[in-house]
Amino acid sequence: MDVGEKSYSCEDCKSDFTTVEEFTNHMKTHNGDRSYKCEVCFVEYTRMDTLRNHMRVHTGEKLFKCDICNSEFTTNTRFKVHMRSHTGEKPYKCNVCESAFTTNSNLKMHMRRHTGEKPFKCEFCSYAFIHTSSLKDHMRRHTGEKPFKCAVCSANFATGGTLKLHMRKHTGERPYKCEECEAKFTRKGNLRSHMRTHTGEKPYKCAVCMAEFAKRENLVYHVRIHTGEKPYKCEICAAEYTQSGGLKLHMRKHTGEKPYKCNLCEFAFATNNKLQVHMSVHTGQKPFKCEICKAEFTQSSQLKIHMRIHTGEKPYKCELCEDAFIAKIYWRRHMKKHTKNLTK
Repeated sequence: MDVGEKSYSCEDCKSDFTTVEEFTNHMKTHNGDRSYKCEVCFVEYTRMDTLRNHMRVHTGEKLFKCDICNSEFTTNTRFKVHMRSHTGEKPYKCNVCESAFTTNSNLKMHMRRHTGEKPFKCEFCSYAFIHTSSLKDHMRRHTGEKPFKCAVCSANFATGGTLKLHMRKHTGERPYKCEECEAKFTRKGNLRSHMRTHTGEKPYKCAVCMAEFAKRENLVYHVRIHTGEKPYKCEICAAEYTQSGGLKLHMRKHTGEKPYKCNLCEFAFATNNKLQVHMSVHTGQKPFKCEICKAEFTQSSQLKIHMRIHTGEKPYKCELCEDAFIAKIYWRRHMKKHTKNLTK
């Protein structure tokens, strides 16, 4: 028999083996024979060498050491995979796209993106996942468990990835840099969205009015204009909002919170936009200019109202008489006159 010839074939999965020992060990994976048991944690294995490798978890023994970075490993397999991080070798290639991976297991998980297979299902809801780790993270939404704690501010998180992102608030780290401008981001997804400001790409389209958006969340908010959905409700009054940010700003009316403080005087504001408008009092800057009469304004909304003087547009109409107004404030003043007349 030639060296390397595969003469033992498994009828269950069609795998081939060159020795009886390999074939016998393989068959145990089908018949459920787990003869080798760990005396410490009672985990069972089909092969002695697998148990031997497992025992190093308990003994702490790490026989395989990387000469480049001094990392140590309990098994030769993990050591070989690690070495690929230095060599750049990615022997497992996707036959659908050009992706390549250091391990066969990573390739298998990647293939699920093409096949749509999601074998890990949540027992509480309809969600399913490609990775078992993703299911584990998801389950914490149901249990409320947050095992990852910030050492700086004691905030708790359900996943290690979320904690890692949070830590960048403390460190100021923004590892994702735009190659077109100087913008930097804490998340790769934020950089991807930002790049669309340079490319002009708007991949998210409204099925109702065909409006296009660079970000998916902007499309979600826009669709609520058509549906009338306002899922964010104030628990104090009856105000409702299409975005969580709108509710957050509204709540400051109830709490009195004004987190945006002027560094030149004692004024503080509920929103950054109002602070920027206020700063023009100190700087004298009026960046919004009328192209017809050269009038200047501190806010874009002021310029918009001013332009109605030139266009004649009066969108605020009185339902009791024929008067109409360029701004809502003038309409309100007018309506008070009707109210006074009705109460006489």
